[in-house]
Amino acid sequence: MTSLVQHITIDCADAYKLAGFWSEVLGSPMSDDDEPGDPEALVDSPRGALLFVTVPESKSIKNRIHLDLRPEGRTRDEEVERLLALGATPVGDHRKPNGRGWVTLADPEGNEFCVECSAGERAALTGTRLPVTADDVSLAVRLAADTLAGSPAQDWRVPAGGLTWDCWETVEHLSDDLFAYAVQLGPRRPPQDREVPYRYGSEREGGPGNSIFANPDAGVPGLLQTLEASGALLTAMVRTTPSDVRSHHVFGLSDPEGFAAMGIVETLVHTYDVAAGLSLSWAPPQDLCDRVLARLFPDAPDDEDRWTVLLWSTGRADLPGRHRVTSWKWHGAPLDR
Repeated sequence: MTSLVQHITIDCADAYKLAGFWSEVLGSPMSDDDEPGDPEALVDSPRGALLFVTVPESKSIKNRIHLDLRPEGRTRDEEVERLLALGATPVGDHRKPNGRGWVTLADPEGNEFCVECSAGERAALTGTRLPVTADDVSLAVRLAADTLAGSPAQDWRVPAGGLTWDCWETVEHLSDDLFAYAVQLGPRRPPQDREVPYRYGSEREGGPGNSIFANPDAGVPGLLQTLEASGALLTAMVRTTPSDVRSHHVFGLSDPEGFAAMGIVETLVHTYDVAAGLSLSWAPPQDLCDRVLARLFPDAPDDEDRWTVLLWSTGRADLPGRHRVTSWKWHGAPLDR
C-alpha cells in the first residue's frame, strides 16, 4: 500500500484571508465551516486541496516548495493580469520572446508561485493537437450548470433557442446524452454495432427521446443535478477507460476521447440553446472549443473565433463567406495525434 497527498499545507498569518485569495485564484470554494479568525481554512480544489494554517512566525526565506499554475480559458499573460488584480505581486518575469517561459508572482503573504503557459499555448508552440480529457468534460458541465443556475426565470417551458424543445426538455436531453456516452464505455465488451440497450421514450410527441428524465417536483435545482450527475458519470468513464477501447456511435466507432468530445459539444451547444431561451449570456472558453473542434471537426476553419466556429459547425451561426450549415456530423473515429 502507498500514501495519497491529503492536502498541501501552507503556514500563514491569516488563514481565512489567504484562503480567500487562493479560492479566487483557483475558482474553488472555501470550506463552508471556515469563518474569519479561524486558525485553519481549506480550499478544496479538484487537483488538490490547500490547507492554510495560522502560525505566529512570519515568512523569512524563499519557499522550498511552490505551486505552478496552468491557466484554463486564458493565456498565461491574461492570467498574470487577473492574478495581479486579485492582489498578487510580481517577483520575476521569465517570459521568452518565442512565447515560452513563465512568470513568478507572490500571494498577499509573500508565498511564491509561477504562472506557466496554458495548454493551448503549449500545443501551439509544439505543433501538437491537445487531447480532449475527462477534466474538460467536468469543466464544461460545471460551467454550464453554474450558468443555468443563475437564471431568475421561473418558467423553463419556453422554447430553447431555435429548437422545437423547451428549456427543461433540452437540459433533460443533454443529461441523457452525457449518460448515453458514458454507458457506451461501460460494458466489459463495449458494443460495436449498437447502443447499450436502455429503453428510450418521449414524454410528448415531438419531444426528445430519452432514458433520463428529471422529476418535475424537484424543480430546476433537481434538473441541474441530473445534468451534473450525468456529467460526472461521463467524466469517470473517460478517466478510467483504456484509450484503446472502441464503442459504437451512430457516426462510427469511437474511443474515450471521442465520447468526451461529443459530450462537451452537446453541453456547449445545448447550453447555448437554453441560455438563448432564458436570456442568459453564455460563452465557453476558447481553448475548450478549440480542442473539441480539432477532435470532432478537423476540417473546420481555423482562422475564426473558436466558439463561433463551433456554433457554425453545428448549424447555429453564420461565418462570413461560408454557407450556413444545415446538416452536420462529427468525426467520431480516433485521430492520430
